[in-house]
Amino acid sequence: MKSLEELKSFYVTSLSASMRELEEKRKRIAVRIYGIIFGSVSLLFFSFLLALVLRNPAVVIIACVIVLLLGLILYFILVSGDSKAFKSEFKTRIVGEVVKFVDPALDYKPDMGVGQGAYMESQIFLTHPDRYKCEDYVSGKIGQTYIEFSEVHSEYKTEHTDSKGNHHTEWHTIFRGLFFIADFNKNFSGTTVVLPDFAEKNFGFLGKIFQSWNLTRSGKLIKLEDPEFEKLFVVYGDDQITARYILTPGLMQRLVEFRSQLSSTVYLSFRNSKVYVAISVGKDLFEPGIMSSNDSFDLIREYFENLALAGRIIEELNLNTRIWK
Repeated sequence: MKSLEELKSFYVTSLSASMRELEEKRKRIAVRIYGIIFGSVSLLFFSFLLALVLRNPAVVIIACVIVLLLGLILYFILVSGDSKAFKSEFKTRIVGEVVKFVDPALDYKPDMGVGQGAYMESQIFLTHPDRYKCEDYVSGKIGQTYIEFSEVHSEYKTEHTDSKGNHHTEWHTIFRGLFFIADFNKNFSGTTVVLPDFAEKNFGFLGKIFQSWNLTRSGKLIKLEDPEFEKLFVVYGDDQITARYILTPGLMQRLVEFRSQLSSTVYLSFRNSKVYVAISVGKDLFEPGIMSSNDSFDLIREYFENLALAGRIIEELNLNTRIWK
């Protein structure tokens, strides 16, 4: 992995000029947004004063509707298109260059992502999403290992009717974060899923009982002889022998170390001679801001660290050791 000093040098020589140019474009868009906000607030304030003079509260309600519609119209005319164009240009010129800095063999497509089919194929998350969004797709070979990943946000919806007869739809996140797919360095059949051990962590002995019942998964609960690993993860699989063939003592220890270095929740599955890794993150990782500056080395370092996770996964799981070749 490239060093922090190399990243700083890359930022100064290859990115800083583009960052400054894009910052000027961002400011022009932000000024328009502030102008719309200021004009809307001024109109509402004037309407409030007029309502006091006329002693007619309906004036404020009518003004709110008019101002809201006018603000939306002005936003779509003056801001929306330029804002989308700015974000697209920023990703191409900045995020794309950071991807190449991480590894020149990687390819970046900001408008693509890991598809819903591959996401469901992993069997990490069993709930079928009602809404699925993916973007910032990176793919290519790191060493001997082909890897692909993107941001993914999957959601399901619930619907209910309240006591007044009003219908409500609520959206619930299944997963939001980075979703990786890589060639594994062993051939195997069946499925082994490694999940965060929420049950035992939160319910102790009762959690172990819940795990053994396995009410949602078709695979068996796999018990392994690594107490550190068992504290962090719970494993389900089709077959004990296959699970132990995949989850060697060395790999379990590397997974423990990898998990301890991250502040995020980690999910894995091993299926069709591939490894799937989902790392939860509660925000868009590569989306530039419009109302705040993007011209900082800290932002580039954050992009770099998130993109470099691909290399860390390959390194931590020792995937470049081609056992079956």
